[in-house]
Amino acid sequence: MRYKYILFLIILLIGCQQKREVNTTFYYWKTVYKQNADESRYLQQLRSKKLYVRIMDVDGQNEPIPVAPISFADRLPDSLDIVPVVFIVNDVFKNKSEAQVRQLAANVMRFVKGKVGQAGKKGYGELQLDCDWTAGTKAPYFMFLTEMAKLNKGITLSATLRLHQLKNQAGMGIPPVGKVLLMCYNMGNLRKYGKQNSILEVAELQKYAGKNLGYYPMPIDVGLPLFGWAVAFRNGQYIGISKRLAPTDLKNPALFGFDAEGLYQAKTDLPQFGLKKNDEIRYEESKPAQVREVAQYLSRYLSEKPLNLVFYHLDSAILKNHPAHELEKIGDLLR
Repeated sequence: MRYKYILFLIILLIGCQQKREVNTTFYYWKTVYKQNADESRYLQQLRSKKLYVRIMDVDGQNEPIPVAPISFADRLPDSLDIVPVVFIVNDVFKNKSEAQVRQLAANVMRFVKGKVGQAGKKGYGELQLDCDWTAGTKAPYFMFLTEMAKLNKGITLSATLRLHQLKNQAGMGIPPVGKVLLMCYNMGNLRKYGKQNSILEVAELQKYAGKNLGYYPMPIDVGLPLFGWAVAFRNGQYIGISKRLAPTDLKNPALFGFDAEGLYQAKTDLPQFGLKKNDEIRYEESKPAQVREVAQYLSRYLSEKPLNLVFYHLDSAILKNHPAHELEKIGDLLR
């Protein structure tokens, strides 16, 4: 009888365990912010409290400059906080002196504050830096993050984390920030010829994540993909991503055939897509079932601390393939 009572208590305790708090939102990765009815509906249905807005890219090894900065045709709704995101090309940090790093931080901050004001916001509670740093750029990049923290006292500074940086913590270091966001996409070799999905492969994720998630010494947010793209090859060599090419175009038998390698082959020159006859296309996408599988896998290893689930990215055309209730289910899998 005593054992039955103990078993009952264990079951009761397990049943009463508090679920992980998950706040769901999106990246906004366009060059013009304009409110869209479908996109607003998703934010409302998912009860999003903030939006991760790409402010600009920073590129140029000798003289870093803003690239494709965002402009605001509309202000962000009062119901949404802004999380400014700055993507910095890794080469920017090569051969930089301390003075140059400090100046870069000051320049980035001045630009970010100006754009936040244009968005109709007085400030922000989190600032995110996005850079695929390497062992060679770790020192100047981490110095940059330290300078950014000094310029953002009282603000949560976060950094994106790639899978290779998660696994190789000894070599890649731990960024001096308050939290990281694990990018669970762009996992494979985009330029590799043949049939694969470089955006999202659960087997590839498992090589890097697992227990490394539990060992990471700071809170981890999660970024999951919703997008797809057409990867183009000519004579077996990568030539780029054809951004204008849609799945409906690939399925048009007048334009493309389908070969034994699982690739689409152009039947004629297609200048509107930047393609020539016999160029091959591998269409990659993040299918809902795969995204759910990734969330379920991650949930087993993440700590019980609250996290942000950030989908990449908020775009009405992309959202057509991902109903809001399906995204809600993905959030539930992480709870």
